[in-house]
Amino acid sequence: MPKPFASSADTAAKEQTLEVLADGVYALTAEGDPNIGAIEGEDFLVCFEALATPVAARKWLAKLREHTDKPVRYLVLSHYHAVRVLGASAFQAETIVAHENTKALVAERGKEDWESEFARMPRLAEGADSVPGLTWPTLTFADRLTIDLGGDRGELVLQWHGRGHTEGDITAWLPREKILFAGDLVEAEAALYTGDAFHREWSSSTLDNLNALGAEQLVGGRGGVSRGRDAVDAAIEQTRNFLRVMIREVGAVQQRGGTLKEAFEATHAALVDDYGHWPIFEHCLPFDVSRLWDELSGVERPVIWTAERDREVWAQLQG
Repeated sequence: MPKPFASSADTAAKEQTLEVLADGVYALTAEGDPNIGAIEGEDFLVCFEALATPVAARKWLAKLREHTDKPVRYLVLSHYHAVRVLGASAFQAETIVAHENTKALVAERGKEDWESEFARMPRLAEGADSVPGLTWPTLTFADRLTIDLGGDRGELVLQWHGRGHTEGDITAWLPREKILFAGDLVEAEAALYTGDAFHREWSSSTLDNLNALGAEQLVGGRGGVSRGRDAVDAAIEQTRNFLRVMIREVGAVQQRGGTLKEAFEATHAALVDDYGHWPIFEHCLPFDVSRLWDELSGVERPVIWTAERDREVWAQLQG
């Protein structure tokens, strides 16, 4: 019996939970669906991530408006993936902020990624026809950008820690509150999607740089909020472990002259007991292993995923 393609059979609604992490700091988690956040400045809001469609984003904004009516000055996008960015128009933000690599990736592969992700995760694409087009950052940076939140609210630091989940992932860090919005660089009890990743850099220097911030609360890309140093460390290390197991298993199959299918089966067997019960594990793993196989074969940058290529890889590995 072949497995349903990606998340096409995942039709059950997930319960959303809005959490107040500190005064004026909010996170919305949803049982393994993409997380989203907001930070109040003195007279404005900074929103972090935009969800997949304006229809989905407006539902989040309605919840947020129960706590604050400040206008959205900045919408920060951690990376370019469609389910994170295509709801941007709902925010009516003055400025859309992303890493310079993210802007380049939208230009290079944004349209293909949009078609790919909406086919993989149709439930997230609620009101797909409400998306007006690709989301283009209006302010980009290379290493670090600091937003003064005004009054006595301190600052918000946007930072690139190295290549990881994509070439352009950034985090949002509140040094005073020690709260980190990590995007998909860290997943707390959700499987990793690594189809556009740089596994060796992510699992080493990038996570080291992120860990060095010393966060006491962490909002990952999916999963619950990690509260306390032990929980933050655990989320970072389980992310690192997922990557390291993949690198070990795929590398071993390559070294003995095995096939991509054999690499997938070995990686699946090595990860399934610890991670298989987590959201999107079966969905992600074929695309993860395919990208890592390429990376270890010397393909520096990820091959663009199209809806057609998605189906081909799925049939080859999960069929």
